[in-house]
Amino acid sequence: MKFSTSLSGIDYKSVLKAIILVIPVAISIGTVIAFFLWALHAVIHLRFQYKWLLYLLPVAGIVIHFIYQSVGKSSLKGNNLIIEEIHKEGSGVPAAMAPVILLTTMITHLFGGSAGREGTAVQIGGSMAALFGKWFRLNQNETKMILTAGIAAGFGAVFGTPFTGAIFAVEVLSLEKLKMNVLLPALMASVVADFTVSAWQVHHTVYRIDELAKVPYFLSDYLSVDLLLLSKVLAASVIFGLASCLFSIGMEAIKAFFGKMVAVPWLIPALGGGLIICLTFILQKPDYLSLGVDAEYPGAVTIPSAFLQDGARTWSWLWKMMYTAITLATGFKGGEVTPLFYMGVTLGHTLSQVLDAPVSLFAAIGFIAVFSGATNTPLACTVMGMELFGVEYTLFFAAGCFTAYLFNGNSGIYSAQRSAVSALFHTQSYFQQKLSRYTVKRRK
Repeated sequence: MKFSTSLSGIDYKSVLKAIILVIPVAISIGTVIAFFLWALHAVIHLRFQYKWLLYLLPVAGIVIHFIYQSVGKSSLKGNNLIIEEIHKEGSGVPAAMAPVILLTTMITHLFGGSAGREGTAVQIGGSMAALFGKWFRLNQNETKMILTAGIAAGFGAVFGTPFTGAIFAVEVLSLEKLKMNVLLPALMASVVADFTVSAWQVHHTVYRIDELAKVPYFLSDYLSVDLLLLSKVLAASVIFGLASCLFSIGMEAIKAFFGKMVAVPWLIPALGGGLIICLTFILQKPDYLSLGVDAEYPGAVTIPSAFLQDGARTWSWLWKMMYTAITLATGFKGGEVTPLFYMGVTLGHTLSQVLDAPVSLFAAIGFIAVFSGATNTPLACTVMGMELFGVEYTLFFAAGCFTAYLFNGNSGIYSAQRSAVSALFHTQSYFQQKLSRYTVKRRK
């Protein structure tokens, strides 16, 4: 990974202009994100109260399908549309993207779809930034810069991690190098948007790692790092990377399967919703529906509960993976990141039992490492660990995120992301060939 630091390549006038412009843009994005987080909490708890809403999930999927077919068709690419627009100027990011994704995400969560909120936040940020870009008549380079700042503002505000938002916005665009000329406007936008959310009295979930016991280890007189614990982190992180690869491949496989087998497009979300209902009926637990942050009943498996000794079950991560892959691959909206957090913390909880390691530490590493593998953003995820859990575990966070990235099979949830760095294993290429054959056969 390289940092583009050439001073001669920086357009200082554009950077300064972007920094000035991102302040009103970020305040606007932060305000919408605050409303989004408030509304999301409200609809999730409404479903908790009226459990029968789950049985309308297939109908909700059909409604979402026709919303996109009627007014949001150009927004179907979601995050990838914004990334593509930054890489190469196209038809533009539509202003309708923000209200459409906000509405359809609310519908998804109200009826129990297993989705996240990052996709919604990033699309809100990108769409609003693009709108401001048109109002201010920005040129192509300035538009790209303001779009990147919009991604940073949306991501940083929705999770309460402003520094991560800036790094993520720059890193997710390309793994080849971090462009320093857009990092400063992105950081400004992310900080202002996060401050705006806080000003609206909307708060984020607080996570905590239990203090690690001081245990003597080999070479402890010479090194400040517990080598045995570090080796356990590395071993677990290989599994985290493979899990993120499995999720990415599973999403594509489900999407290709339904595209090949179901000729009527609006039936796909209806069938996806039906599958979610069947799985919930079989498991007799609603734990894997919706966001996975708030507990529907005492003892439910959630992201916060997985930091506790008995707060998760052995296969919670796999069930959440199945729920989310089905939900998103069949056309429901919301994003993948919060479900990835859920998969990571519950898988970390399970691996801590297997490896005899601290539960809360491994839950935290899983939280960011599975996300790192799925999005190919190891640096941003390391920074997220520092912002959420504390800087004293930075070495473990970095080891987890970069190892998971290396073992993710060269896959990722953002198809428009440009990668110049190959992962250790090209697992996805085989599956991509299979999926392309499905597409060709269907066209014939």
